[in-house]
Amino acid sequence: MLGSPFYHLITDKKIKSMFKLTGSVKMINATVQVSDRFSKREFVVSDTSSQYPQDILFQATQDKCSLLDQVQVSDQIEVSFNLRGREWTSPQGEIKYFNTLEAWRIEKVSQGMPAGGPSAISLESSDFPSAGAEKKSDTSSTDEDDLPF
Repeated sequence: MLGSPFYHLITDKKIKSMFKLTGSVKMINATVQVSDRFSKREFVVSDTSSQYPQDILFQATQDKCSLLDQVQVSDQIEVSFNLRGREWTSPQGEIKYFNTLEAWRIEKVSQGMPAGGPSAISLESSDFPSAGAEKKSDTSSTDEDDLPF
């Protein structure tokens, strides 16, 4: 599913949307210690899968900041992330809404596939043996047109 922007994971009768994006790393910031208990690291991925390329800002938090230690600018990566949203009320009483793309997995991509092979949620057709390959391994059949159904 490389290039496919999202999938849905259903657990305990709830649908949680998790997303994936494959692109080129454009920028990686240093880790920022926001408070005693919270750190974050921002990075930008260029998505060129459509007619109009997009530069997408992500953030990694806490222990996920170290995921970027093995990544360099211009690397092709597949980033798995959650979409987070929150409401904020200004001191003047104005309500504003913010979104964050929270990265939780980053994998380098080589020749269209993550470095560790297809991820658990990827169902590329190459992951499954073709009917022809299965047929060739079956030596008990003497008729070439013998179908299993």
